[in-house]
Amino acid sequence: MSSIPASETWEAVDAALDALAAVDLSTLEPRELLVVAARCEALHRRATVIRHDISHEIQQRDYSEMGGPPHKMLADWLRITPAEARRRSRVVEPLTERTTLLGDRLPPRQPDTAAAWRAGHLDDEHVRVIHRFLAELPSDVDGAERDEAEAFLAEQARLLRPDQLAKLAQRLALRLNPDGKFSEEDRAARRSFTWAPQRLDGMSVGRLIASPELRAYLEAWFAKFAAPGMCNPADQTAVVDGEPTQAQADADLRSHGQRQHDALMTLVRPQLGDPKLGQHNGLPVTVIVSATLQDLQAKAGCAVTAGGSLLPMTDLIRMARHSYHYLTLFDGVTGRALWLGRTKRIATADQRIVLHSRDRGCTAPGCTVPGYDCQVHHAVTDWSDGGNTNIDELAFACPRDNQLVETGGWTTRKLSNGRVEWLPPPQLPLTGGTNTYHHPERLLPKDDDP
Repeated sequence: MSSIPASETWEAVDAALDALAAVDLSTLEPRELLVVAARCEALHRRATVIRHDISHEIQQRDYSEMGGPPHKMLADWLRITPAEARRRSRVVEPLTERTTLLGDRLPPRQPDTAAAWRAGHLDDEHVRVIHRFLAELPSDVDGAERDEAEAFLAEQARLLRPDQLAKLAQRLALRLNPDGKFSEEDRAARRSFTWAPQRLDGMSVGRLIASPELRAYLEAWFAKFAAPGMCNPADQTAVVDGEPTQAQADADLRSHGQRQHDALMTLVRPQLGDPKLGQHNGLPVTVIVSATLQDLQAKAGCAVTAGGSLLPMTDLIRMARHSYHYLTLFDGVTGRALWLGRTKRIATADQRIVLHSRDRGCTAPGCTVPGYDCQVHHAVTDWSDGGNTNIDELAFACPRDNQLVETGGWTTRKLSNGRVEWLPPPQLPLTGGTNTYHHPERLLPKDDDP
């Protein structure tokens, strides 16, 4: 039975790395530098294999054993992002031996890549190129051809840089699918839309992989509403009905991309708040934004949406001309909301709005789920145990973390400053505390700090 390496093993590894770090690289000849670079790269790759194996093994454990989602526990423990923890597991999954329900051992799904990866010949980029190549092959390429292609690319990856391997993989894909035929299932599997993290200037980059149907819809919409003079925010009154005048079209200095952006905003904005859309978590389907009265008066700073985005105050003021406003009061010392109580289990719409303003998202430590996707959690005493649905006893929690309190052994309590502290099960070495992800300003020094 294997066990954790003895402390002497870790100390030997640390001592060897200390010795390497102490080498004066300026004294080495170019050939010696290249030899050291190659050995260090091989060491890094072998260490990466072990790190990824650990992530994959943790990902196989269940919630009750880990005290929560395994990838999130690992992310908090190592101070990496949950996405990185999941990525490591996904990378190594096809490179790991499998076990049948009867306990029989099966080789990895990509055996040749696995052998080269575990020998330290490949890095993450090599592996990603091979994974992507196999994932993007049409489903009608048979298994034998896939296996031969995987073995060929794994062998070439020992000799090529990742960018060279990507070029080779592209040519190989054309040989296996010379007519470029893809099934409906192939196309459907590739459709997606994702946001990149918001930039410092507040702008966002999205990545859209559109189905032929969606592209056809957008083409028709843009043909009308992205034409010169249409939906132009620079006009005193933007044209969204009828046709723009020739003068308006001639005065339109926007680029093609800017016109399509404004046309897309015109498509979405009128839909929000429409009663026909129903409700989402007890509130109308609309934009929910929190801001301070001081920032609104100064027309400076940023508000925060219930999706976690920062919204410059000038944009908020422009949007607020067509909205209904709520005023929420908080105690200036403790931050407690004053006062919304309720004798029923389900929180009111007004209470949810207060939570959007106060919590912004899930209150569990490190959780990134925004307020739009959260449930209302009885943070002091559960309703079933006699708790109250009063605003100072409620908090936002995502469905997954709410379940941790129900069945995972976690508990929550309110601190004197109104924040929610999460306490892990005592038998697990996990980190509890409060969540600053949705309130990074709390970590900044105060204006009067040295």
